[in-house]
Amino acid sequence: MVLGIDIGGANTKVASSDGRVVEITYLPLWKDVLLVEELSKIAERFKPDKLAVTMTGELADCFPDKRCGVRAIKQGVEAAFSDSMIRYVDVNGMLTDGSNVDELSLAAANWCASARFIAEEFEDCIFVDMGSTTTDIIPIVSGTQRAHTTDFQRLLYSELVYAGMLRTSIAALTDHVHLRGRICGIASEYFSNTADLNLAMGLIGEDEYTCETPDGGGKDVASAERRLARMLCADPGELGRGEMREVAEELHHAQVDRIKRAIKAVAEEYGLSRIIACGIGEAV
Repeated sequence: MVLGIDIGGANTKVASSDGRVVEITYLPLWKDVLLVEELSKIAERFKPDKLAVTMTGELADCFPDKRCGVRAIKQGVEAAFSDSMIRYVDVNGMLTDGSNVDELSLAAANWCASARFIAEEFEDCIFVDMGSTTTDIIPIVSGTQRAHTTDFQRLLYSELVYAGMLRTSIAALTDHVHLRGRICGIASEYFSNTADLNLAMGLIGEDEYTCETPDGGGKDVASAERRLARMLCADPGELGRGEMREVAEELHHAQVDRIKRAIKAVAEEYGLSRIIACGIGEAV
């Protein structure tokens, strides 16, 4: 079996080359989880002959810097999958065995693999991949991905937006909403996230709420609306269903507008008009 694994800061994703295996496991690295132990469970279940690895988890703040993060993830992978042939995807979309390479060439390279795949089918487009935490906006020109190679550079050039379908704080979307003819400020607290917003909007189901809730509470619509109301320092009963819907729609549009602005910037920079969307936020 050929297995691909993407080790993020919050989620670890696994897929097989034959399409029979597609899994997402919530694995928050910043909580000092035992990475080797968790990866060993995956290795034992699937016993892959070959393993392709991408990562973004090196940015987790349990590591002092990205190099240390890459090194720790590599060590975990190689200990868990010692019986597999392992290759890493680098920031150029190429496969390497990971020896004698600059650790930073393996950092945040998960988008390179999917961008390279898309570039084989679509020569000129903007590849938009919205995940749980971020949205990648990758220019592909004449069959070659043209994005910058570090997250820092991609943030500078609107190729990475820290707005995702699940884990983004509501306070990161906007600092106010319009309500009852006035501007209502939003609490700068992690009371609610975009998983709550998208659940309340009907854009995801309860089973797709795969991250932790901000308050450790339920993953049902009523709980999501309670957390959203708390962003206004309110209870749902103070707002009512109609106003809750208004607030949710405005917050949703705020997130969409952030992504639209970034797409527009990349489109104008490279003269591109076609968009290929994927990820859990594809519908957005």
